[in-house]
Amino acid sequence: MALTTDVKAELVSIRNAPPTVRVAEVTTILRFAGGLHSIAGRVAVEAEVDAELLARRVARDLAEIYGVRPEIAQVKASTAHAGGVNDGARWAVRVIAAGETLARQTGLLDARRRPVRGLPNRLTTGSPEELAGLWRGAFLAAGSLSEPGRSAMLEVSCPTGEAAMALVGAAHRLGVTAKAREVRGLPRVVVREGESIRAILSAMGAGRTAAAWEEMRQRREVRAGVNRLVNFDDANLRRSAQAAVAACARVERALEILGDDVPEHLRTAGNLRLAHRDASLDELGHHADPPLTKDAVAGRIRRLLAMADKRAQQDGIPGTESAVPAGLDD
Repeated sequence: MALTTDVKAELVSIRNAPPTVRVAEVTTILRFAGGLHSIAGRVAVEAEVDAELLARRVARDLAEIYGVRPEIAQVKASTAHAGGVNDGARWAVRVIAAGETLARQTGLLDARRRPVRGLPNRLTTGSPEELAGLWRGAFLAAGSLSEPGRSAMLEVSCPTGEAAMALVGAAHRLGVTAKAREVRGLPRVVVREGESIRAILSAMGAGRTAAAWEEMRQRREVRAGVNRLVNFDDANLRRSAQAAVAACARVERALEILGDDVPEHLRTAGNLRLAHRDASLDELGHHADPPLTKDAVAGRIRRLLAMADKRAQQDGIPGTESAVPAGLDD
């Protein structure tokens, strides 16, 4: 849960967002962290969150944007939020007196006073910044991030299937692959691929956590590659695996050194090597579009490494060999 806490701490510290982005964020928090209630025949809006700082942020945004006076109360975790980051104390932000007006303004109630089951259409079709604010609100309300590995995922619990599909659609508009699923009857949205997790974290504004998560992922991949070597009985397989791990490490370093200056055909060859780490050069050629020969792939990767090493020497920085894990460069 430490990673989830890190993400939320970084997101809640974001300040000075444009008004439309703040509206997208706070509306989504209201939708994903609570919703509408009837109190003494009046519509009340409530959001239940896991941090006092977030509760105060929601209350401040509601006051500044909509001119309402929310109340904040400490409550016990509800059944819907059991298993969250903080299963003990939680904080509820409530608007009772002007609840129905706020619900209409935020789009949680339609013109016929019916609750909206998903998210207001104007939010899900907004600008990339507004879509990022929408995702930020959803994660702050009900999101979690696991550590890199085979089961790595970024997940958001959703109040309804319609809300889950709206969140999936917003992710796709941001260029991120997300899927809706049900776990024990509760709708959730899941982002699984490492690159997609990094992308959605960055889009939401958690750049520091995204960088730390990606670094952790790469270290684990290298360590997993090295660990696989220990279990190889055949010397040829061991040498091939060592070469693959070393090659991937060098290619990653080469792309980092050259940045945007990599010729496209060399970048494509390098990305092929990274995408299929255990594949032979011949297999890499078959993955290319259009297909390449084994020699063509090898030649392009050699040129990529040579160009990066030359640039590193000119800039006085470590070259591609510096990225090879200890024990593989003998």
